[in-house]
Amino acid sequence: MDNENQEKQENKIKIPPVELLKAELERVESKRDFRKALRGVAGALIVAAAMAALLVTRFFMLLEVNGSSMMPTMRNGEIVFLYQTKTVEAGDVIGFYYGGEILLKRVIGCAGDYIEIDQEGNVYVNGELLDEPYVTEKNLGKCNQEFPYEVPENMVFVLGDNRTESVDSRVRAIGCVERSQIVGKVVWRIWPLDRIEVMH
Repeated sequence: MDNENQEKQENKIKIPPVELLKAELERVESKRDFRKALRGVAGALIVAAAMAALLVTRFFMLLEVNGSSMMPTMRNGEIVFLYQTKTVEAGDVIGFYYGGEILLKRVIGCAGDYIEIDQEGNVYVNGELLDEPYVTEKNLGKCNQEFPYEVPENMVFVLGDNRTESVDSRVRAIGCVERSQIVGKVVWRIWPLDRIEVMH
């Protein structure tokens, strides 16, 4: 009889203590809450990334520099960000549509300004010599424009920094750039890595 009772007791299911059950329940709930939080964070990151991409494409444009007309400021093959705006001023490097592509040049004068360029390549705006630290070699370059030249309404006069090579507002066939042609202004060079900088 004693052996029978002993067997019955051994066959009984051992119920763990209540504290152990509570601890296991908390562990399972904590794991579930962590997964739920992780899904929430992942969802928020995806939404944030999508919004950032939308803002970047709405306000900025990635552009590869093509040619040497803006040397030494920008070199062929470099990658720049254009901030899309029609509001530009003298000194800004802008991108504008011409002949089905986007050209990069520097704004020298705006509507109402009088531009003059002498035989040595010195540029005068409204009678004052323009300080151009971005130009390494002054040159009249390709020019058939008559000076002094008044910039028409809603237009800007542009020059490339490489005055010897650039074809720009000095050539009548191109002339001034209408504000409607302007895509935006260069604000940041992102490639190559050793030349990354914010551009003014």
